[in-house]
Amino acid sequence: MTQSLDIPLIIEVSLNGSVKPEQNPNVPYDDDDIVAQAVECMEAGAALVHNHTRDPVFGKTGIMDAEEYARPWRKLLKLRPDAILTPTMPADPPGGVPVEERFAHIEAMAEEGLIAQGLCDPGSFSVSMPGEDGVFTATQMVYRNDAHDSHYYVEACRRLKLGMSISIFEPGFVKFIMALHRAGRLPPGGILKFYFGSNAMSFGLPPTAKALEAYLEMVEGSNLPWSVSAFGDDCVGCGLAEEAIKRGGHVQVGIEPYGGPRTPGNAELVQEVVELANKLGRPVATPAEAAQIMNLPTYPVAFASKVKEQMQ
Repeated sequence: MTQSLDIPLIIEVSLNGSVKPEQNPNVPYDDDDIVAQAVECMEAGAALVHNHTRDPVFGKTGIMDAEEYARPWRKLLKLRPDAILTPTMPADPPGGVPVEERFAHIEAMAEEGLIAQGLCDPGSFSVSMPGEDGVFTATQMVYRNDAHDSHYYVEACRRLKLGMSISIFEPGFVKFIMALHRAGRLPPGGILKFYFGSNAMSFGLPPTAKALEAYLEMVEGSNLPWSVSAFGDDCVGCGLAEEAIKRGGHVQVGIEPYGGPRTPGNAELVQEVVELANKLGRPVATPAEAAQIMNLPTYPVAFASKVKEQMQ
């Protein structure tokens, strides 16, 4: 336990997701709001910043505009060249869009030198929400990443020298990654992100200590860094964050995953994790420490280096 508590805690903030302003007026989508809240969260203790743009994950085109991400991120990196930024991916729409096109916004930002971390979502799951009777509605929405796509994400991150932000929505996602790990075929750098789901979410194990233990059994002996997030729940309030902190894991919070009676701000949610870490005696990681823990191969990013040169 002492050794686990010595590892600096990586806190990631997920700023918006699909949350609408009428659900939480604090959610940022405008460029300046994203930058301001990212800076505030980093000052509070966040090392990683994840956000969505107004491009929907489930859209007709299956393609995201790289410039929608790059615009605020260029501003943010001028203020915080140490920021570690992670975008999202569009779902494969009916009829199919080649994985190269769905990943193109990540490739463009990597080539510009804005990101040190790419994305790997190694699996699929059905997407639905409960109706008034609590039964999941009969949607036809699938967040689809077949094995071909999953291999593409891995090899693209290797080629672009990006660490991988590995989304774990279901246990089968872990099996895919662990098979690569055992074969020695994972690229350097990355973190497993265990996304737990409340009963209102159609994916994921519940945000409990027993569920976390199931994931940890699956990755036992790998020494891969991992984090937890509680979608549709309060990661700190439900106790999941504490379980992760005690075991040497890391924590993602933010308006995107939060579910509960409050309408908190992103910095408020980050501060709650910091307070919990202080209570448990776990140091909070700086971005540079987080990059070292995740073994990111190109950190700080090229854009940050240019900014530093311009300032000297």
